[in-house]
Amino acid sequence: MIPVIFGLSGPVVTPAERAFFTAAQPVGFILFGRNIETRGQLRALTDDLRAMTGRDDLPILIDQEGGRVARMRPPEWPVFPAGPAFDALYEIAPISAIEAARANAEAIALMLAEVGITVDCLPLLDVAQPDATEAIASRALGREPQRVAALGRATLDGLQRGGVVGVVKHMPGHGRAIVDSHHLLPTVSATEGALADDLAPFSALKDAVMGMTSHIVFEAWDAERPATLSPVIIGDIIRTRIGFDGLLMTDDIDMKALSGSAGDKAAGAIAAGCDLVLDCWARMHEMKDIAGRVPEISQVAVVRLDRAMATIAGVRGEGDFEALIAKRDALLALV
Repeated sequence: MIPVIFGLSGPVVTPAERAFFTAAQPVGFILFGRNIETRGQLRALTDDLRAMTGRDDLPILIDQEGGRVARMRPPEWPVFPAGPAFDALYEIAPISAIEAARANAEAIALMLAEVGITVDCLPLLDVAQPDATEAIASRALGREPQRVAALGRATLDGLQRGGVVGVVKHMPGHGRAIVDSHHLLPTVSATEGALADDLAPFSALKDAVMGMTSHIVFEAWDAERPATLSPVIIGDIIRTRIGFDGLLMTDDIDMKALSGSAGDKAAGAIAAGCDLVLDCWARMHEMKDIAGRVPEISQVAVVRLDRAMATIAGVRGEGDFEALIAKRDALLALV
């Protein structure tokens, strides 16, 4: 098994993909809008992926945050609010905001579990700064570390109740980036002391079972390499200072913040200490390049992966989807 999560090109697994995935044996898969049509089609796709790999606990990921980042959309599925809605409620009623975030996440998880998705790349624990790029500001849970941590914890709890594993992101923090790492490499010049605020939510949730890195250069820690490719940031900051011992995956390595070939970036991330590489775009030549450059998944990573997936083993979400949505909406209406 190789330490990679791959994307798929469309709503079914193509013959070429099936042959490649069967030979390469990636850890899991991530789904996007191009893979999603209806409930029945999506459930058939996830069932096929499990049958193809022979793994009932296969990680099948999605970015279903709410707001602008939602792969499952109307009219087949409802709209969910993004992080700032819960931040606004927290301003006047913290306990209500925490309950709303938990109910919202449980509803998302029930929706995902119904179609066989097992991992949601949520919550963001990025502490947004006033000049943060809109790519983060429109999604973040707030500008205060304790608030972000509390809402993040509620989100993780809600997802797990519904039978889905959450992923804390983007370690060690994306809230100071003033450019979008999808297009450019952000550089953060904040001091070591100032960056303590960025780390605080991740430290508070260091027991999370999955996490995702950021493609950002932090001059205070490693002026030469973005976090995803930095053994200093992964080893000294994420693993040691934050204390995170969960499964650590990269953000999408196709993002333009990183340079080099797909294989170069994937090999560099694993060498730096990431457990898994996330490659989203299903370009066969790039997937083959990656598969030829990365080693077998490490035994430490296997332990972390098994531990993460075990948190939802046997969980059958028993919440009432409509009741959870109604509860969330009633609480958000207090603002």
